[in-house]
Amino acid sequence: MPKSLVSIHDFSKDELLYIVKQAAIFEKDHRPVLKGKVVATIFFEPSTRTRLSFETAANRLGARVVGFSDADNTSVSKGETLKDTIMMISNYADLIVMRHPREGSARYASEISRVPVINAGDGANQHPSQTLLDMYSIQKTQGRLDNLTITMVGDLKYGRTVHSLLQAMSHFNTRFKFIAPPELRMPEEYKQYLSERGLPFTEHTELAENINDADILYMTRVQRERFSDPIEYEKVKNVYVLKNSFLKDTKPSMKILHPLPRVNEISADVDNNPKAYYFEQARNGVFARMAIIHYLIGR
Repeated sequence: MPKSLVSIHDFSKDELLYIVKQAAIFEKDHRPVLKGKVVATIFFEPSTRTRLSFETAANRLGARVVGFSDADNTSVSKGETLKDTIMMISNYADLIVMRHPREGSARYASEISRVPVINAGDGANQHPSQTLLDMYSIQKTQGRLDNLTITMVGDLKYGRTVHSLLQAMSHFNTRFKFIAPPELRMPEEYKQYLSERGLPFTEHTELAENINDADILYMTRVQRERFSDPIEYEKVKNVYVLKNSFLKDTKPSMKILHPLPRVNEISADVDNNPKAYYFEQARNGVFARMAIIHYLIGR
């Protein structure tokens, strides 16, 4: 079975560090080392940054890109199963990048595909390529991955990006702060995961007074699409809004990350603050994804 990236656990600590190192190399020099290869991007759920950065990464490596961004225009709309779709596409491509709304779909795809599969998000479950670009952004801005305080804010219940990043950074001596309303707290399983590894974490409900010791402030969007009850969403959608005034006593080296898109959770006046790093973070996604694609195909 080809090696895939479905969960952040599919890569060892050494492999994670290798991808971060390779991303820095690809940022300086992106030669078309995968000329003649084909990458299929199949997105059953809307995406802007993830899909375009994967396609840019593949193009910069010299690979051709095929696929779809709307399942309604494919045989899925005729009732084709996920199994048949994956079996078919793995006949055409050297690697599949897939986003799907159902948790576990990417793991299933990797088990039946003839080629590597990269999980570009499966429901509220995992988003490992986002985690690797986050790690690259942390390494670039802090000069290290060890001994950092990472403060995660917002939707910690459904946010697949915070779940994956927490697990990846558990390889390092990381301190975590979780800021969320009771309805969106970090699930028990992830807190248990940290406790088993002896990594400290604290939980809070207030934003402004709990960010001054952060090296990384990781903001998240409250995701309307994860709520079955619109009233519950309305109750929490604007619960945390990061304002420029909140940043005056934070560490000079602190950086604000956000997987994007943002809605209201970061005020526009933060964008001009040198601590805002989310647009550069998105740019880093191209280099991290070049490193992932190259690693999986190059094997």
